[in-house]
Amino acid sequence: MASPIHEFDHSLHKRTEARSTAQREGAAAVPVRAPTVGLVYNPLSHRNRGKDLESRIAPDVIVVQPSNRAQLPEALARLAGRDIDLLVINGGDGTVRDVLTCGDVVFGENWPAIAVLPKGKTNALAVDLEAPADWTLQAAIDAFGNGTRIVRRPLAITRLEQPGSRVLGFILGAGAFTIGTRAGQSAHKLGAFNSLAVGVTTLWGVLQILFGSRANPWRRGTKMDIRLAPGGAPMAHSGAGDPERRQLLLVSTLERFPAGLKPFGTLRKGLKLAVLDQVARRIAALLPAVMMGWSPAKLRERGIHQLVATAFEIELDDQFILDGEAFPAGRYRIEPGPELEFVAP
Repeated sequence: MASPIHEFDHSLHKRTEARSTAQREGAAAVPVRAPTVGLVYNPLSHRNRGKDLESRIAPDVIVVQPSNRAQLPEALARLAGRDIDLLVINGGDGTVRDVLTCGDVVFGENWPAIAVLPKGKTNALAVDLEAPADWTLQAAIDAFGNGTRIVRRPLAITRLEQPGSRVLGFILGAGAFTIGTRAGQSAHKLGAFNSLAVGVTTLWGVLQILFGSRANPWRRGTKMDIRLAPGGAPMAHSGAGDPERRQLLLVSTLERFPAGLKPFGTLRKGLKLAVLDQVARRIAALLPAVMMGWSPAKLRERGIHQLVATAFEIELDDQFILDGEAFPAGRYRIEPGPELEFVAP
């Protein structure tokens, strides 16, 4: 939350036994009382800074305010011990990633319902859930009883050198995506957030790919060896540019994206990949339309790949980004994580 993740930590992500079946059955029963709510409040999130919690918190709301990532497991264990019905995450995409990752240890397969209050610089999950920017704690609690339930499975990323550890998140990117994330930080400094920041960063990236030289890092790409499950067959390459390099990788299980983008075309369900080879400028010129959902003929032959996979392994020679934060180069397995039930308006 407060400090960046640079390496996978065995102590933080080691798999543990889930809560008992009796606890799960009890949590699944329709409550005859007001739901017991656990609120994870990140005081460092963009829209929380300098602001206190809501002045009146109901007695059935247990508030935890971990000041850094290391305090999250203990805070979530406290909420799990109270057998909460609803877990409310107050923060942006990075806060959601950290809570889900640490909660993977605490809740196992027995997660409570989850609501997200979009308080960060980017809130892609909230966009997917169609949660309004001004969604409140009370509105989320009310939605627990009469709102919509949406099931999503986050990405589960395991470093193959550390098979006992994994991180959960919703948007993974590499290549130009990593560079774009840094550009996005500049957009934040200029006051652009959420969909506006995504739009500004996307436009800047397309311009770099269109007009930059092969030496331009946006066009140079990253060495990626992508092996698709179940057999580990290498993902097809169009032959454009260096066959060992890809300009862009984007992976997600979300179904709606900020700024109206449709990076996976008509694909909606499951673990989706969008991959761009080292394409020529005339192909790169198609990117804006493709990102908005246009699917011209022979897209793969032109070096633009959109597909659904059950899982895959990847080896990268550069950092990748998961929900706004950089992770080190290496070999990873990416697969769908646990089924989570999100409360929406």
